[in-house]
Amino acid sequence: MTKPAQAAPDCLQERVILVTGAGSGLGREAALTYARHGATVALLGRNEKKLEAIYDEILASGGAEPAMFPFDLGAADEGGFERLAGTVSYHLKRLDGILHSAAAFYSLTPLYLQTLEQWNTLMKVNLAAPFALTKACLPLLRESPDASVIFTGETHGHKPGAYWGGYAVSKSALEALTTILSEELEQTLNVRVNTLIPGPVNSPLRRKTHPGEMPEQLPQMEDLMPWYVWLMGPDSSDVRGQIIECARQG
Repeated sequence: MTKPAQAAPDCLQERVILVTGAGSGLGREAALTYARHGATVALLGRNEKKLEAIYDEILASGGAEPAMFPFDLGAADEGGFERLAGTVSYHLKRLDGILHSAAAFYSLTPLYLQTLEQWNTLMKVNLAAPFALTKACLPLLRESPDASVIFTGETHGHKPGAYWGGYAVSKSALEALTTILSEELEQTLNVRVNTLIPGPVNSPLRRKTHPGEMPEQLPQMEDLMPWYVWLMGPDSSDVRGQIIECARQG
């Protein structure tokens, strides 16, 4: 799979896209990029001040007025996700895509130093929450003429290695979730599900896991945005159940 061509400036016009983890990192970059391509973006994150800053930036750049949903994925129960979906429906009337970019991470440590509490948080935020939010929003997504759900994978979930522990396990399971959900939606031609693996990129998370790297030698977050726009937009309408390592493609 080759790197997507430059998307049309208005390729996401009139679409409503929910972005989790929109307060920082790749989620923030994607939210801003989606807005520049015409989408109305629903910003979801724990830090309301960060969401407000992105909200203001989108408006200042001439984008459609976004919506803000301060929400703690790690603390929510099933009812909370259902209420969130209802709030999205009430305020925005439709939903054409979800980018699951929120992630929990602690540190690179051997398994014997990782705790059950840490694993519970990793599984909740990185795996259970994307499942629960997608499930709650499926009725809205089914009403869209072309809906895209993107899970954010991880290189060390795709090919697990020592010290990545619960984080790698939770991200690896997202790939199984992608396959299962995609197959179950096979007859729902207007809803597609894929996993996007950013790979090595100069992001806040990468600086935690690889503090000794020279960030300027890595791909920058904006370099990956053609993948994010392509997989969310109409040009990838026939791409389903795929695990895509975008930073490894030329």
